[in-house]
Order: sequence, then structure tokens, then C-alpha cells
Amino acid sequence: MSTTGTLPPEARLVPPRRRPVTATAAGLTVAIVIAHVLAWNGTEFSPAALVQGWRGMADFAAQALPPDLSWEGVLLPGLQAALVTLGIGLLGTTFSVPFALVLAVLAARTTSPGHWAYQTARSVLSFLRSVPDVVFALVFVTAVGLGPFAGVLALIFHNTGVMGKLWAEAMEEIDLGPRDALRVGGASGVQSAAHAVLPAVVPQLVGLLFYRFDVNVRSSLVLGLVGAGGIGFLINQSIKLFRFDEMVTHLAIVLVLVVAVDQLSAYVRRRIGS
Repeated sequence: MSTTGTLPPEARLVPPRRRPVTATAAGLTVAIVIAHVLAWNGTEFSPAALVQGWRGMADFAAQALPPDLSWEGVLLPGLQAALVTLGIGLLGTTFSVPFALVLAVLAARTTSPGHWAYQTARSVLSFLRSVPDVVFALVFVTAVGLGPFAGVLALIFHNTGVMGKLWAEAMEEIDLGPRDALRVGGASGVQSAAHAVLPAVVPQLVGLLFYRFDVNVRSSLVLGLVGAGGIGFLINQSIKLFRFDEMVTHLAIVLVLVVAVDQLSAYVRRRIGS
């Protein structure tokens, strides 16, 4: 005789239900596939064209190798331009520090004096961050003319937006105990920010600063392609004049410069973290 009907409801074993594939997941998969198909067609992505263009790449390699290592004509101007590129990245980083710091304090919930200041600072940072540094460079080239000064100005504006956003997020992640203790004791917002928030995030701020310096040196290479000076300008000239052997030499100098800056930044960040 079956006793299933006499068991209480909580004692009956109900087999687990298998969760079916939801319509949301299926729709998301279809949307991703469609997006990739549209991107493939819109970018005219064609591996066959790459394979068929091997002759052009071979001709380019034949003209670019071996690189031109003449001292007076290529190496010396390239090294001088590399120093200019390094200077653009350095000034573009350091001169943006005061602006980024003020906006970061206003844009962090832990230090912002009020809602309107918070929203305004966030909007300014979003604008500066959303405009590419190349666009800023084109604007300043028309204002101050060709040369590295336009590149410095472009990096100051763009880096203020990026670094201010990163610093604001670092300030929002701290322990609020010291800040709240100062406020209970009667300290103002500026005093609590200066004596509780900023000292707690100095290592993060310095680490992010050196990270942005590394990025800005690389960005200054691209700015040279639009007339903002530095070794990027020499690379652009070499390409326009079809002097690909000179271009390879300049690229080798760029490689050494980027690796050196990267190693320096990584070393400083490790020392700060330890």
C-alpha cells in the first residue's frame, strides 16, 4: 500500500527543477552576434585582403630594413626629439596635478562640500576625460601654432580629467573613521580633507601619478603626428617622405624611451607600495 498521501507536505521530496536558458541570455547572445556581424561589415574586415597584400608588406620591409643609423641626419635629431617627447609627457603630467587635485576633492563624496559641487566637478572631469588628447592637440595647434607647447596644453587638459577621476575614486575608498572623528571635533571640510583623507591616499595618488606619466609619454608620441612636436613629428615626416628606414630608426628610439619610462614608473610604484 502506498503511503505517499499520508506524508506531510514538507516531507515529500520534490525533484529539483532545471533552470532553463532564460530569454534574456538568449537575446543577449543574439545581440552580441549581430553586433559582431555589423562591426565585421562596417570595418570591411578581410583576412583575405591581408594575405593578398603580402607583396606590399614585403616592399615596405625591403625599404625599411636595414634602418638608417646615420648620426647627424637621423640618430641625433631622433634623440633630441625623444627628449622633447619626454618633456611633453612630463609637463603635461605635472602641470595637471593642481587642477586634478582640486577637482578630485570636489568630485569625491568623502570630501565634496555639497551636491552641486560634486555634480559640477564630476561633469567637468567627464568632459575633459571624454575629449581625446589628439582633439585637444588639434585645437591648441590652431591656437598657439605647431610645436610641443600645443602638446603640453593638450595633455594638461586631458590628463586633468583622467587623473582627477582616478584620484576621486581613490579618496572614496578610504576608511571614513578619521574623517568623521575630525568632523565631530569641529573640523571644517577643508581641514578634514587635508588632515584625514589626503594623507591616507598619498601612496595611491603618487602611484596613479606615475602611471599617468607613463601613459602621457606614449600619448605625446601620437600628438607629434598632428603637429605637436616631439619624435612623433619626425615619424610622420618620414612616412610622408617614404623614408621608411628613418622611420624604423625613430621607432627603435621610441621603444627604448617607452621601456625606460615604463621601468622607472614600475620601480617607483613598487617602492611606494612596499
